[in-house]
Amino acid sequence: MEQAYLDLGAKLIEEGHVKEDRTGTGTHSIFGYQMRFNLTEGFPLLTTKRVPFGLIKSELLWFLKGDTNIRYLLQHNNHIWDEWAFQRYVASDDYQGPDMTDFGRRSLVDPEFNEKYQAESKRFCEKILADEDFAQKYGDLGNIYGSQWRHWETKDGGFIDQLQNVIEMIKTTPDSRRLIVSAWNPEDVPSMALPPCHTMFQFYVNDGKLSCQLYQRSGDVFLGVPFNIASYALLTHLIARETGLEVGEFIHTLGDAHLYNNHLDQMKEQLSRTPRALPKLVLNEEKHSVFDFEMEDITIEGYDPYPSIKAPIAV
Repeated sequence: MEQAYLDLGAKLIEEGHVKEDRTGTGTHSIFGYQMRFNLTEGFPLLTTKRVPFGLIKSELLWFLKGDTNIRYLLQHNNHIWDEWAFQRYVASDDYQGPDMTDFGRRSLVDPEFNEKYQAESKRFCEKILADEDFAQKYGDLGNIYGSQWRHWETKDGGFIDQLQNVIEMIKTTPDSRRLIVSAWNPEDVPSMALPPCHTMFQFYVNDGKLSCQLYQRSGDVFLGVPFNIASYALLTHLIARETGLEVGEFIHTLGDAHLYNNHLDQMKEQLSRTPRALPKLVLNEEKHSVFDFEMEDITIEGYDPYPSIKAPIAV
């Protein structure tokens, strides 16, 4: 299964269109790509580099709770959303530190700037953890994934819990073609720290198995997509548990699939490695509702990856 991801990485290096992007980093990009993962053959956590499963678990549980504040993530030592919250703080009148604007371009050429940025970001995260009022003001990322999944606001002032609704539909009308959750809310996009990259997902039930297809408008193939694969595979397992189904396939459809220019060497290194056996996902047998799972209820066995490969994030 992992080869599907590696094939995408190779295709981007060999055939990707050279494009500019909003971060100023530049990418190798293709438009329209699909990968398929048979979840009965193992859990698709990449082995050609270490992918931190703890971060994937805590982020997904954060989404499932409907939370949009990074404080929960920081409490679980998860820093994958720090940059976006920090950038919002930097743009505010309350920020009095050194100039941190134009991060994407300056970080590529100025090591001293990077060092200052990391120090300021660390202080920001420490204050989010220590000061609840500060966290409420600057830790929130707007109506991103968790809000749209669990608390989509309607025109009449009500709210829709899309995830709860789709779970009930899977239980009661499994042949429905409307088993869909959308994170792309055009009205809320301007107020989000980052408009949703994984914009919608759909479930499909057949022969007692639950499959999921994700449409992702934009995919950072080296850093982000390995997380997305494992996160939606985990979501499929959790919902299959609650609805009394086995798992089927995870299908990952990408709009703009891209490698940032400062990730090309890292992807080449990853492509030089031979995939190993996939791990097994283990869920606490006493838990059934998606919304009852905590970090300790979700583990993997037999994960034997190659070492991690570091790469800068483009903000």
